[in-house]
Amino acid sequence: MLKITLLSSLLAISLLFQGCSSEEKSQEEANALLAKNEIVLTSTDNKQLVLKKTDEGYTLDNSKAKILILDIFATWCPPCQAEAPHLASLQKKYKENIKIIGLTIEENIPNSKLETFKSKYSADYTVVNSSENSRLIDEVAKKLQLGNNFGIPLLVLYKDGKVLKYYQGAAEEEFIESDIKRALGL
Repeated sequence: MLKITLLSSLLAISLLFQGCSSEEKSQEEANALLAKNEIVLTSTDNKQLVLKKTDEGYTLDNSKAKILILDIFATWCPPCQAEAPHLASLQKKYKENIKIIGLTIEENIPNSKLETFKSKYSADYTVVNSSENSRLIDEVAKKLQLGNNFGIPLLVLYKDGKVLKYYQGAAEEEFIESDIKRALGL
């Protein structure tokens, strides 16, 4: 009788612990899924932006902007430098409808260097300097089937989480604006 009671107790305890570890595992899986579906970026002014993945691209969490533009660039890149004031002009002109986020390909770059870039080239839009930059850039390039050695600047326009258009290399402001207007129905 003692053996049956002891075995029953051990079985009950093992099921209890197994249930707890299953709940913990389920929470870990949920957190991992969340991490795969969201990318948290930190801007040079220490604001956090959350990009949510969709099947075909990204959306910006808590944003009223209808179009998200990712500008993949480097501070040393002449075409990137030339494009920056044009992107700032578009951000200003369509401020309620678009959100431009600059993603540097440079790793371990100090925010001060990015702020100097922003000031020198009138890049008056959000620039992020985050450990997640390379992950996001890799995902974007893979989704667009560009491989690892794509040209910069790489400008990708998203509407409702879908790629509208992308440009490799410097793009004329008029072309970008034309795509923005078409997407907005203007």
